[in-house]
Amino acid sequence: MYKINKPKRIICLTEEGTELIYAIGEQDRLVGISGFTYRPLQARKEKPKVCTFLDAKYDLIDELKPDIIIGYSDLQADIAQELIKRGHSVHIFNHHTLQGIFDFMHQFFGLIGELEKGEKLIENYQNQLNQLISESKLFTKKPKVFFEEWYDPIMAGSTWTQELIEILGGEIIFPKIKNEKLAKNRILLENQLIDANPDIIIGSWCGKMFKPEQVKNRKGFDKINAVKNNQLYEIKSELILQPGPAALTDGANAIFNIIKNYESIG
Repeated sequence: MYKINKPKRIICLTEEGTELIYAIGEQDRLVGISGFTYRPLQARKEKPKVCTFLDAKYDLIDELKPDIIIGYSDLQADIAQELIKRGHSVHIFNHHTLQGIFDFMHQFFGLIGELEKGEKLIENYQNQLNQLISESKLFTKKPKVFFEEWYDPIMAGSTWTQELIEILGGEIIFPKIKNEKLAKNRILLENQLIDANPDIIIGSWCGKMFKPEQVKNRKGFDKINAVKNNQLYEIKSELILQPGPAALTDGANAIFNIIKNYESIG
């Protein structure tokens, strides 16, 4: 008789999987991580960094002899192809919505053979998010919110960021591009933002510090309510730009608190 073996040596090409593995206490099975991993910080100190988002140290990965390699996004297709050619088992997720994040987590825990632990953690994430949603229903104002993922060209945030804004009391100002998966389809012109006149601008420039003064100095932006009322905020990239547990917890909390603060404006 054959028995089912859990993968003992796991590599995560992005941060989401690493955070989940640590959250259930299975980090001893993790043998390689992304160089962009910040959650948890402990992982950066003790695990080999085998890749960036678009490049990988293939020989190092070979040496680590992983049972499974897990990544995210069609942008990692070339990495996945090379690893498959080298004989590795690779699974690449490609979700973009809040529902997709929950589905990803469930499938992820199934892949590593920890569904029972995983379902308890997922339920905890769901409860935390539901609590924020309940509290946001008490807000009396519904500010128009723009989430800026990049500054040149100006780019609106991915689907899950837009969904968080909507369920936590805000109104997104460009609903037609909410579900666009490709970044190039979420590019906007300055005059479009001026016309939309958001009450709040949230910046999370991928890999860079958000600079409110740079936004304020754009031509014509002095007419925008968010600029006039100094409602410009940063959410750090590692909290919101990866479709995993960080977005559901710290990222969601940050958006909630920004919209909650808007309630206090006279």
